Amino acid sequence: MAENAKAPQEIIEQSVQEQFESFLRNNDPLAMKDLLDSLSLSEGLREILNFSADDRDQIFHMLPADTAADLIREAPNEVAVELLERLDSDVAAHIVEELDSDIQADVIGEMDDDDAEAILSEMDKEEADDVRRLVTYDDDTAGGIMVAESFTFKKVDTVGAVLKRLASDEEDFERYRGQHPYIVDRVGKPVGVVSLRGLLTAKKSSLLTEIMVKPMTVNVNARLDELRDVFDEHPFLGVPVVDERGKLAGVVSRSAVDEAVLERAESESLRLQGIVSEEVRSMPLIIRSRRRLAWLSANIVLNIIAASVISAYEATLAAVIAIAVFLPMVSDMSGCSGNQAVAVTMRELSLGLVRPVDAFRVWLKEVSVGLINGVVLGILIGAVAWIWKGNLYLGIVIGLALSINTVIAVSIGGVVPLLLKRFGQDPAVASGPLLTTITDMAGFFLVLSLATLFMPLLI
Repeated sequence: MAENAKAPQEIIEQSVQEQFESFLRNNDPLAMKDLLDSLSLSEGLREILNFSADDRDQIFHMLPADTAADLIREAPNEVAVELLERLDSDVAAHIVEELDSDIQADVIGEMDDDDAEAILSEMDKEEADDVRRLVTYDDDTAGGIMVAESFTFKKVDTVGAVLKRLASDEEDFERYRGQHPYIVDRVGKPVGVVSLRGLLTAKKSSLLTEIMVKPMTVNVNARLDELRDVFDEHPFLGVPVVDERGKLAGVVSRSAVDEAVLERAESESLRLQGIVSEEVRSMPLIIRSRRRLAWLSANIVLNIIAASVISAYEATLAAVIAIAVFLPMVSDMSGCSGNQAVAVTMRELSLGLVRPVDAFRVWLKEVSVGLINGVVLGILIGAVAWIWKGNLYLGIVIGLALSINTVIAVSIGGVVPLLLKRFGQDPAVASGPLLTTITDMAGFFLVLSLATLFMPLLI
């Protein structure tokens, strides 16, 4: 009896991971759901991702569809895709049906065609058709961000009909968060919008057409920057989206636009560091390794090119060994200046403040900054070289090389992203390697060529 009395306490003292393992071994879905309900979504997802792929599959088969959908909603897209693709198509379909249409499209759009179609074929036909439509839009457009669900009424509906629907269909209304009631005509074009305050102050017998105002709409192809400007200028929580024929296609919310802007900034930051797509450590080892190697192997080639400049000046290096100490300092400091210029250009591109046609104007502004910073940095490092070795001309060589290379670096950092954008390349991915290679080559060349020129004064 005493042993049985200790059992609940033992369970409490178990780690969360051990409790998951116990419920998994005992095939206890109710206990599994209760445990997940006691955790935040991020904590629950983290614990599940620590299991093997087969165990994760079993966990998702045990969970109710709505609980599994909450976890899928919390996961990055690539993780969500991997989790769903491994499930039976009918199980995956029930989970996907619990998601909002924009998330459904994000996940289905990244799946293999066969897996995506297998899941869609198990879903409600109307809902599946909405997903097929949404995945055709670019991710950074209104069509790619919007939800297909819209809180719509006909021109003949009354205020009382809207209030009755609000009161009787609370779960359905939750799907329309951030939306006002939109009035559409016979062909589905939005002709009016009604404020909730207007509904509460109007007579129930009043037609919606009597209290509606003309709605602001955006096209399905409106870009993310344009959407951000709309919400910056207006206090709307959501804006109706229309297709090329003017028919209501969905609604884009302020929160969805803010989230898309944040995701774009995070993605650009990762690409600058060589992570060209979403990666989490629960993904297969081979996939993670292959994606990183694609970047690193390209950098080997670029570094060999930079190193070839040094090999051409072996005699100079042998004569003045002190120069070798300053070579990485010159290239690194110049690279830092160039990365600052890249960051500013990338931000202005994302904000729509510059375009490829502005390359010359951007270059002039960067050269101005580069000249000032280059002179200051050159004097500082030149003074260090002079004091350290007691040779004024060594300081002049190092300081002059850094000054010139700083101007080169900011010029490249400011302009190259615009040129890459002009030719349809990803500026976030390609700017870094180009900047590193050119600033290294230029820095090595400047230091070594100037040292060769001043050789009699340096020995």
